[in-house]
Amino acid sequence: MYRHLDIGTAKPTLAERRRVVHHFVDMLLPDQEFSAGEFGSLGREAIQQIIERGNTPIVVGGSGLYVRSLIDGLFEGPGADRELRAKLQRRLQDEGMESMLKELRVVDPETARRADPTKPRRILRALEIFHSTGTPISAHHAGAKVRIAFSPVQVGLAWERSELYRRIEQRCEAMLAAGLLTEVELLEREGYTPTLNALNTVGYAEAFAYRRGETSFEEMVRQFKQNSRRYAKRQLTWFRADKRIAWLKVDESDDLRHVGERIVEIFLNHVRLA
Repeated sequence: MYRHLDIGTAKPTLAERRRVVHHFVDMLLPDQEFSAGEFGSLGREAIQQIIERGNTPIVVGGSGLYVRSLIDGLFEGPGADRELRAKLQRRLQDEGMESMLKELRVVDPETARRADPTKPRRILRALEIFHSTGTPISAHHAGAKVRIAFSPVQVGLAWERSELYRRIEQRCEAMLAAGLLTEVELLEREGYTPTLNALNTVGYAEAFAYRRGETSFEEMVRQFKQNSRRYAKRQLTWFRADKRIAWLKVDESDDLRHVGERIVEIFLNHVRLA
């Protein structure tokens, strides 16, 4: 979604975007806020427009919260309580992330179980909503009712874990070879910092730390790969909990066209049964 964030987000190339219409690419600057709830609302509008044109939309991605917002709706919560948010930010600085996670495990164990420690903003938002409303954000999510005018078909690609991790590490190396550090240097020149939500993410966070001289190149690469693997593991935990997802086992010997045909077959079977 963010302009200037091309390599670190594996953004579709211009050639790919000419072949197939992509939505929400380059719609924001890195310092602009954009929530999962907003994505869900705009995404449903785009899906409806695509369907009305007689086409079938394909949603591709890995962020579980954004997928949930799109197909189930998502509780946005009350407006920001700036005084409470500032207090939580000070606590994060003084006590550290583990202390905030510990509190979240007490007041909202379900959200804490899914929490990504590399994304403190979501953890603080969950605590903010609990302290503001007295109700865990997971309970609010469970009660969110949004009219969904389509029937989603979800398919996951199940790689053998060691092969998945090998591909992840290969992907990290490819991003660095493609110029990720140069991309981060250009972002710095534009005045963007890793305190922004869009840049406090795997790949960018490690690159910024390296450019600040906080780590060696070798250590940056190690952390980039390790944090990417950990992120994938959290994604798997999230998606495995959704029993609506049909999982396809894939490996290096699979032809991608054949995998696509299997996905289409799952979709068509769903349409026939609907």
